[in-house]
Amino acid sequence: MVDNHGAHSDPAHATAAGGVLVVGQIGRDLVISTDRVPDPGASVDVAERLEMWGGKGANQAVGMRQLGTPVGLLGVVGEDEVGERLLASARADDVDVRAVVRRGTSALLVDVVDAEGRRRLFEHVPAEALLTGGDVYSAREAVARADTVCLQLQQPEPALLEAARLATATGADLVLDGAPQTPEVRALVGQARVVRANAHEGELLTAIALESEEAALSAARGVLDEGVEVVAFGVADAGDLVVWDEGHRFLPHGPQRVLDPTGAGDAFLAGLVTGLRNGAAPAQAGELAAACAASAVQRLGGRPDLSALRP
Repeated sequence: MVDNHGAHSDPAHATAAGGVLVVGQIGRDLVISTDRVPDPGASVDVAERLEMWGGKGANQAVGMRQLGTPVGLLGVVGEDEVGERLLASARADDVDVRAVVRRGTSALLVDVVDAEGRRRLFEHVPAEALLTGGDVYSAREAVARADTVCLQLQQPEPALLEAARLATATGADLVLDGAPQTPEVRALVGQARVVRANAHEGELLTAIALESEEAALSAARGVLDEGVEVVAFGVADAGDLVVWDEGHRFLPHGPQRVLDPTGAGDAFLAGLVTGLRNGAAPAQAGELAAACAASAVQRLGGRPDLSALRP
């Protein structure tokens, strides 16, 4: 990936001289921590409540920016007061939001976490809160400014296909995160430099259950054969595997207590992309990614705090 240490840090120019464009979800996060989830008809006290801007796209963008990467975001926020607050939060985090679309009602994500670190996620994502192909085409200047484009594969097919088309036309590195939902999106794998998926998503992508390091390695090798440079797969509940042509590195989960697993994959991607883009070898980029994920699970909600890990 392109090394661009000298990029401007001002949010209004965050991708002006090259940088990462994250294409993905933006929403309002409401995080509730409680000792236990109540039985039907019962109630429990809330131990802690947090509200923040979030969504997978936002979490990835914030993580990359905290690691020193210039980053822009392409997603949708509402024309409501919540949308205004989301954009203000993004600007405060030094994320370029010039390409963000305004319409409808902002997405709401409710993350309920119990004392064992188990979460329940409730999502209200109206159709108008998802990107369209037209949205992406209208943001073509943002794509042209980026040297790396990260696609969150939960977005609709037309938006993903248009983003990939524009990124390929400008020569940007393409990063895919998640599992393709359609054959047309699955075909984008051959255009990507980097593919990341958790164990469930990796199984959907490869039709191989990623229940062991050996199975994940076999699945990743198949993806590399399609022309991908680096593949990162989650391995059941054991850790993450980063694979490239010349080798691989298994990164087991550490002993840290998991307060909330939300956002671990987003933080991992932020570290992986940052490391590769800064010129690190895949093994070292994977180590940074694993450290980012380990940091994320020790916090409530998907918003990371990765500044101390900045390369």
